Amino acid sequence: MKKGLRRGLKVLGGIMLATGLLLMAGTAYEAYQSTQDMKSYPPPGKYYEVSGRNMHLYTAGRGEVTVVFASGWGTPNPYVDFSPLYDKLKSKVKIAVYDRFGYGYSDYTDEPRDVDTISEEIHQLLRTSGQRPPYIMVGHSLGSLETLRFAQKYPDEVAGMVMIDGGSPEYYSTVEMDTPEWYFASARFLVKTGVARTLLHSDRMMATLVIDPKLVSTPMKKAATISTLKHAYNDNVMNEMRHSKINASHVLENKKQFSFPLTILTAGSDQPNEGTRAWQADQAKFASWSKQGNQRLVPDAEHYIHNSQPDIVAAEIMKLVKTSSDL
Repeated sequence: MKKGLRRGLKVLGGIMLATGLLLMAGTAYEAYQSTQDMKSYPPPGKYYEVSGRNMHLYTAGRGEVTVVFASGWGTPNPYVDFSPLYDKLKSKVKIAVYDRFGYGYSDYTDEPRDVDTISEEIHQLLRTSGQRPPYIMVGHSLGSLETLRFAQKYPDEVAGMVMIDGGSPEYYSTVEMDTPEWYFASARFLVKTGVARTLLHSDRMMATLVIDPKLVSTPMKKAATISTLKHAYNDNVMNEMRHSKINASHVLENKKQFSFPLTILTAGSDQPNEGTRAWQADQAKFASWSKQGNQRLVPDAEHYIHNSQPDIVAAEIMKLVKTSSDL
């Protein structure tokens, strides 16, 4: 019995030693590859100084109207995320995609991630980079909050707004972060030890965690991978989530019905469950934030509607562009 126990402990010790050595090797490899990644990670846009740090803004296209895109929470590379829309828009309008601090090509910041600070940073970035308001603002998911707060703080600079499966302040003010902190810590551990890099070699895993590889070019796929490994659940991103409920309440406290058009695009489902029906009901109410609000249910769309149904998103944006141009 004792011999069997000793043998078992030796086997366990060997497994633990081998695992430790593999993790050490993976950590060293990841550190080296991260350094190499930065050599092939040129920003597609330009850097501008905002609050003493570099903030990245990608612009393209032409036209009198500028469409400003706000990514959803945790989207590692907004430039890649919105790329299925570019060819559909840039011949008609100017597009501007910003990276919040901790995202894409922007620096990290020590500033709090409350919605007033974030919206002020966006305003400073757009002004410093020479963009001309009024803008059509497009917010995805949790990006709805900073988009709404921007319009509350700078109402003369917004001509219209499109929400891409973005939640209302009423919704986000009542929702707790239901994913435990250990999950995010585990994800960072997988990145640090090189496991995540290995997983992202799989197109199926890439489509699950980042973006469907079929939707983007090889260089954009590489940029998305590097961004994911560089930024996944960093402190700025996590602080945004921790502030989300308070941020939503703050936007709600300052609620005043907008006069500009507001389009709510909602991902549809052929077989909605109780949670989906509640979300869709909230989305319909969300349209009341504007005197010219409307909601459109997009069938067979995922949460990232601009990836799965870019034609529909582009068409809805262009409707508001035309409206603002006719004014």
